[in-house]
Amino acid sequence: MKTATAAKLGLSQTTLDKLNSVFFRHKAINSVLVYGSRAKGNYRPGSDIDLTIKGDVLEFAELMQIEDQIDDLFLPYTVDLSQYTQLSNIDLIEHIDRVGVVIYDRDAKERLLS
Repeated sequence: MKTATAAKLGLSQTTLDKLNSVFFRHKAINSVLVYGSRAKGNYRPGSDIDLTIKGDVLEFAELMQIEDQIDDLFLPYTVDLSQYTQLSNIDLIEHIDRVGVVIYDRDAKERLLS
């Protein structure tokens, strides 16, 4: 799995920091990956941000809470959020495995904070 800088994803570091602050509040989230056009580098201005969460299965209410917290960031992008373990489209899973870029890693974040 790759890790990329914000610029390579067509995002500001502030945007990534804001998203990561949401993910850090939810202990069930181990990592979050960007996929789609932003991960492949063929995004356009205003392209959405496709994200998938890896970790413990989230209850529907917690997933909705995460989506609300992302909406409250007032980012200038649409964010599409999914849970990797709940995906059933094999082509999408293979795409994420092939081009997904880690933007949040709980273990790395906790190491930095300790």
